[in-house]
Amino acid sequence: MKFQLDQPQGGNNISKHDLHHVWVNGVEHRQSLLVPWQGKPELWEVTRFEDLTEAHFERILALKPELVIFGSGPKLRFAKPNLYRPLIQARIGMETMDIGAACRTYNVLASEGRAVLAALLIEA
Repeated sequence: MKFQLDQPQGGNNISKHDLHHVWVNGVEHRQSLLVPWQGKPELWEVTRFEDLTEAHFERILALKPELVIFGSGPKLRFAKPNLYRPLIQARIGMETMDIGAACRTYNVLASEGRAVLAALLIEA
């Protein structure tokens, strides 16, 4: 018989998602958010992909991830590299995916104990 925790101790788990909501540890979120591998998820003040700025990615630095999974919304869209220059300069990797793939990938990496952060764009 195999025993496995539903949620890693001390870590966050994205338990459900759709195009306009993400549930982290069972709590529903309707706005873009940053989900670190540990600690409380934080609102990410961006509502449209077109409104992303360098400041949005600078905010991620304070959480000190080793890898960022950027959920670009309902479809795969790549931010211009100059927007995430702060991550490049800090040698923090970033992968871009649609929101569903980002949530699944985040859960796998977080369950492995990786210092991963999901930056999830939830458009209104």
